[in-house]
Amino acid sequence: MEWLRTTLRNGGRTNGWWPWFGTLLRLVTGGVWLVAGGLKIAEPWESVRAVRAYEILPESVVPTVGHLLPTLEVVVGACLVLGALTRLSAAVSAGLFVAFVIGIVSVWVRGIEIDCGCFGGGGAKEGASSAYPLELARDAALLLASLWLVVRPRSRLALDNLIFSPAGRDPERNDDGEEHPQEELTGRPS
Repeated sequence: MEWLRTTLRNGGRTNGWWPWFGTLLRLVTGGVWLVAGGLKIAEPWESVRAVRAYEILPESVVPTVGHLLPTLEVVVGACLVLGALTRLSAAVSAGLFVAFVIGIVSVWVRGIEIDCGCFGGGGAKEGASSAYPLELARDAALLLASLWLVVRPRSRLALDNLIFSPAGRDPERNDDGEEHPQEELTGRPS
């Protein structure tokens, strides 16, 4: 927890390999959202069928959720890959993964066998419950990655570094908020 105290004390600025780790998490999680949403956005009726198969939401909202979910996934994925509004995008990502974990656990407990519809398709599928543990593990890992980005949104190669950098940039810090080594500032080792 020391890294959390240090990060909070430094106003979210990060040093060392943490920003690269955040970049990796951002790109993987964002890439998953882009693929998942992209595969469903062209065939929204499949997304509606997948949402309906969970038998959780009232039928009156199923079509709306089924049509909007792929678009939301693509937007969240694009924001994460680009590093734009990273904390907000990661929070939405985490919320979606919580909902998906609850949905999968719900159908598993109720004995309903469906294709999760995570990457298109969806609906009843015999023997699908054998895939639930792997789907839950995948969603739990991506949930943890999203939560990491909520706590530590600063990463490399992110638009946030350009959008939210102060106009009067601190000359002792680079674009990622890291302190320059002392020898770079003075020309001699510290």
